[in-house]
Amino acid sequence: MNPVAQKIAPAKTKKPLPIDDPSYLFNRELSWLEFNRRVLEEALDPQTPLLERLKFLAIFSTNLDEFFMIRVSGLKDQIAEGVREKSRDGMTANQQLDAIRERLRPMLDLQMRCLNDEVMPQLAENKIKIVGYKDLTKEEKKKLEQYFLKNVFPVLTPQAVDVSHPFPYVSNLSLNLGLIVEPTPGIDYGKMDYLFKSNRFVRIKLPPNVPRLIPVGKNETSFALLGEIVAANVGYLFPNMQTGKCYLFRLTRDADIELRVDEASDILRTMERELHHQRRFSVPVRIEVADSMPDKIIKNLTKSIGVTDEDVFQIKGFMNIPDLMTLYSIDRPDLKDKPITYSIPAAIRSQENIFDTLKTRDVLLHHPYTAYSTVTDFIDQAAEDDDVRAIKICLYRAGKDSPIVKSLMKASQNGKQVAALVELKARFDEENNIEWARRLENEGVHVIYGMRGLKTHSKVTLVVRNENNKMRRYVHLATGNYNPTTSRIYTDLGLLTSDEELGEEASDLFNFLTGYSYKADYKCLLVAPINMRERLLELVEREIELEKNGKKGRMIIKINSLTDDVLIRALYRASQAGVKIDLIVRGICVLRPGIEGLSENIRIRSVVGRFLEHSRIFYFHNAGKEEIYTGSADWMHRNLDRRVEAVVPIKDEAIRRYIKKEILDQYLLDTVNATLLKPDGSYEKIHAESKKAEFDSQMYFVGKDF
Repeated sequence: MNPVAQKIAPAKTKKPLPIDDPSYLFNRELSWLEFNRRVLEEALDPQTPLLERLKFLAIFSTNLDEFFMIRVSGLKDQIAEGVREKSRDGMTANQQLDAIRERLRPMLDLQMRCLNDEVMPQLAENKIKIVGYKDLTKEEKKKLEQYFLKNVFPVLTPQAVDVSHPFPYVSNLSLNLGLIVEPTPGIDYGKMDYLFKSNRFVRIKLPPNVPRLIPVGKNETSFALLGEIVAANVGYLFPNMQTGKCYLFRLTRDADIELRVDEASDILRTMERELHHQRRFSVPVRIEVADSMPDKIIKNLTKSIGVTDEDVFQIKGFMNIPDLMTLYSIDRPDLKDKPITYSIPAAIRSQENIFDTLKTRDVLLHHPYTAYSTVTDFIDQAAEDDDVRAIKICLYRAGKDSPIVKSLMKASQNGKQVAALVELKARFDEENNIEWARRLENEGVHVIYGMRGLKTHSKVTLVVRNENNKMRRYVHLATGNYNPTTSRIYTDLGLLTSDEELGEEASDLFNFLTGYSYKADYKCLLVAPINMRERLLELVEREIELEKNGKKGRMIIKINSLTDDVLIRALYRASQAGVKIDLIVRGICVLRPGIEGLSENIRIRSVVGRFLEHSRIFYFHNAGKEEIYTGSADWMHRNLDRRVEAVVPIKDEAIRRYIKKEILDQYLLDTVNATLLKPDGSYEKIHAESKKAEFDSQMYFVGKDF
């Protein structure tokens, strides 16, 4: 627990509390763990379809992997470098690590109990099962033995440890078997007898290109585990030797790439070198071991790998739950969420040429409810349209098989000027983006690799079209990545417009990104790090002044994360002034709501459900002259100061009304997916008065047409 939490006492006082006291901030890392707890609760809910429960268990694990690779590794770096600076809430790095472990271990126990005692048994009842090797028939074992010899044995490389064989490098997130191998009594090893006088620890890496779940016989819904198959046939690797029991273990390493851009003459090659270096030399931060692994082997592993006892997590059951997502691909719609229908906005449906629609009106896109083909078709039409002269786009996470990138290549082949800013520093997508960058360059696209010291996170496309000998600009600005795959599971907003002012400023933004031009006086766009922080603070201060002058101060902010202390202090001031504030924060939130004299006018809820909430919306009442903004930025220091972000005002009155009434207000009514953040940092489920009164905001949007 945060050591300063005891200071919080919601005393009934009208005296304003100091807004800069660190005790009035939650710890960032612990707040993130609470978000992941809410993901886990989706899996714990027996009302969630069975394969969806498995999916949420896998997401919980994947989230944790990234948390350890980035956040925990960062704390360990601080300790190693002797950094004494405390977090903004007043905790040292060591205190944070201790608190993380204390908070996390009970959550892992919950996860494994859910998997072992509920999800897997219920899947077996539905004829989807993992069969233990010892429970297989002789015939099944024989078939799997042949599978092992043909598909697995040739690629296995056992690595023994002794004075001439140092402990092998264990790659990040790899799954490994550890065992003790010893000579067989009575065997004459001849001239090499001296090599076989002692026991040795051996590590076997399970090949990542072989499926973890192997179908048993012809039954495609019964599986044996690759690790158990290797363990049962490990004698083939060690003829004339005695092999002990095999134990699974898995290592997590630091994956936070520090790009030395200041020294880089070629950022593409520098990134490739950094990726290679990170794969080979990143520091270990966590080791997961089978709970049956003997202490002696655990101590040998921790000493050899270079982690502490506190970094060891004993897993009671299946290790690396995301591997079980093979089961999710089984065709069992009865065990999954019902598919939703995707719609196309009526204004686009009514015209064959999307540009004809955008000449007369703006179009709001609300994914995943709006089919993502609206975006891919917009870019593809631009690539094919004879009147289009140029396409410019920011690509942050395009995915592995991107139709958008293919359209950009086609546009270049069709003689259009195409510029793509490919953000090579997009975490965990670096290799994908390097590949896309090379392919785009080969097709004549002008590729820019981001900016020194800044990560380009904005989601903007600019299309320039010749209409009656006059250039007209069309803009798509969104909250989500240009990735059709993730668009089916993320909620995001996008705006399609031909607004002249927005088009001009989008051109200025791209000139900044590609040519280092500098426009400081954006009137329409909020651009980080140029003017966004200042404009957001002005908008908050305006609500404060309106409230002080007897007018209604009101804000609704929907974001993924809230950690920026400057904006948090502004929100505290607004609350103290009487401004009513609703924050819809999916993930990390370090602001403490509901404290008398500080934040009693702030309510914070998190919506975690079937879809990953990703849209960002900023609503300001402005004494009835409502203003709404949407775009790529969360309210975090990194978004406002270290990234290029773009947020756009919604000018169309009908779209503003729709966002307020049909989107924001509905999130505030949710009683299925929403939890309220309490002053002590815990989250409380919001319950309807009755089952009939339950309201699911995410499902409310299905079939909506704007």
